[in-house]
Formats: sequence, structure tokens, C-alpha cells
Amino acid sequence: MGFRCGIVGLPNVGKSTLFNALTETQAAQAANYPFCTIEPNVGNVGVPDPRLDQLAKIAGSQKIIPTQLGFVDIAGLVRGASKGEGLGNQFLGNIREVDAIVHVLRCFENDDIQHVDNKIDPVSDADTVETELMLSDLESLEKRVPAAQKKAAQGDKENKLIAAVLLPALELLREGKPARLARPSDEDELRVFNQAQLLTAKPVLYVCNVEEESAANGNAFSEAVFAKAKAEGANAVIVSAAIESELTGMDDEERMVFLEEMGLHETGLARVIRSGYDLLHLITYFTVGPKEARAWTVHQGAKAPEAAGEIHSDMQRGFIRAETIAFDDFISLGGENGAKEAGKLRQEGKEYVIADGDVLHFKFNV
Repeated sequence: MGFRCGIVGLPNVGKSTLFNALTETQAAQAANYPFCTIEPNVGNVGVPDPRLDQLAKIAGSQKIIPTQLGFVDIAGLVRGASKGEGLGNQFLGNIREVDAIVHVLRCFENDDIQHVDNKIDPVSDADTVETELMLSDLESLEKRVPAAQKKAAQGDKENKLIAAVLLPALELLREGKPARLARPSDEDELRVFNQAQLLTAKPVLYVCNVEEESAANGNAFSEAVFAKAKAEGANAVIVSAAIESELTGMDDEERMVFLEEMGLHETGLARVIRSGYDLLHLITYFTVGPKEARAWTVHQGAKAPEAAGEIHSDMQRGFIRAETIAFDDFISLGGENGAKEAGKLRQEGKEYVIADGDVLHFKFNV
């Protein structure tokens, strides 16, 4: 499945530099000029997972295929986007298409790179973007809630539900708070809430783009962003887009030496992905054989047939059972045969909830 994160931020905060580094492509022409990203650039990145290498080594797999994470570089936002200013309408439409928002904030000073407001204040920048998203949601719900209430008064059950779910979100927006603070209480309410496609309902990851010297521990700007994220129940990570772009052309060994010299143990990409996973409540399962060891992504709480459907819809439709080995058992017992002999290969049915790291083999009949 993979999931798509939209990278947003004001012009010239390092969005495209970060996107280039993440996807190791130079597709986004990172120029010091607002709106140099107009069509959203899309890049799929393999999710680094050391468990995959361990599994492939034991199974003697010829190929290793990581699961994918999609990044969409969305054009720089300016004030008034909700009214169509700058590239406003396009910007809001592109955000609607993604699963989560990766919000890049400028947490560095550099006189050569112009800031849209001529001052460095990442919290204020975050509020500018959030305000535009809130205004767009507010405008949408100011029309939809009264319309649903009117139909509900005529006895329409679905509209009664829509009004009940969206009214709390509308009240939050009127108070200047994002819709993601609304809490649907059951699956029906969640369905209605998700169908509303509210921009401020999407989970947010703040990426603090700091200068190279602050990449390990952050700075005063990033501290302020972390405090904001904590107050909102959002996530935040520190990345130096400058370091990430330097890493692009290096092989793995050179990278590790370079990172250690900077006081870092992993790339910014690894941190962004891990936070993205947490944000979207995703887990990984594996399929392993002599041809390939492969990682797949599902949501926490996904049942076995749904996981099978990630590979092919026929496997979900004709699902019989899932032969399941926990990752630790697969490693410690030396693979499938060892797990089988130790009684650690389980036959799981349709109601089995996938655990992170499960090694699965699906039986199906179409």
C-alpha cells in the first residue's frame, strides 16, 4: 500500500531540498524563488528496515524489496491560499490527496536565502499554514453542517449522523483549533468524518530544518516547534536538509562515516519515515522465500485477509489461512523449517490481527 505524505511549507524553507534528498532525485528544481514547485513532484522511497536484511540472509533470498513510502512535494503556500491567492486552490487540492502532512519549518538563519516574511519564526510559519487549512475547512463546514441539519430535521438518518459528527469539528474550527482534535466515537462516525476530507483532520509531522551544526541536538527555533507539537499531539523531528543533500551521492559506508562525524547515527530520512509510521499507525509484515524477501505495509489492527489483499485482491477474496511466524522466532530458529520443528509456525484464520514483524505465507483459493 505504502502511504503518501505531502511535504508543505512556506516558500524557501527547504522543502524541495529535503524532497530531493529524501527521494534521491533532483526532480524538484530547488531554486531560491517562490512557486518554483508548481506541479507536485511525487517520489517513492524504499523504507529502510534492518529486519528485512536479516530475513533475506537466513532464507538466502536473491532479492530484497522494501515497502514504499510516497512523498509529494506540494507548491509553497502563501497567506490567502484559502481564497485562491498564489497557487492556493491547487495547493489545497493537492493536500486533500495525501494521508499525512509533513510540514517543513525553517529553523535556520541564512541571509542569502530570503524568507517570505523577512523574519525567522517557525511557530508563526506553522500557524500561517494551519490557518489557511482551517479557513478552507471552516468554509466547507459552514455550508455542509446547516445543509445536513436541515435534511436531518426531515428525518434523514445519514444526515443526522453527518450533522452530529461534523458539528463538533465546526465548533473547533470556529475556536481556531484543527479538526483532528474532534474524536469520532465509533466506526460509523469515523467513516463520516473521513468522508468529509477535512484538511486539518490529517495527522501532522513538523520537520525542523536546522543548520548543519544543530543537526544532532536542534536549536532554540526547533525547541519552540517541539513545544508546539507536544501541545497539539503532533510529532516533530529535526533534519538538516543541507546534510541530507550532501548524503545523496554517497555509498552506505561513506554515509555512516559522514553522519558519525556530524554526531548523528542515522539519516534524516530514517527519522522522518519512523515518525510517519507512528503518525499513520502503520506496521510492517514480511513475505520471505528463496526468490525474494519483501516488506509490506498495513494499518495497525489489520486482519489477515486485508494483509493478503495488499499483495493481490484475489488473495483477499479467496483467503483460507495465513501461515504465521513471529519475526523473533524466524531469526532465532534459523528460518521456516526451524520454526516449524519448534512448533512456532501457526495457522491463523480470518480474524487474526497482524502483528508488526510477522512473517506470513497466505493460503488462498480463487
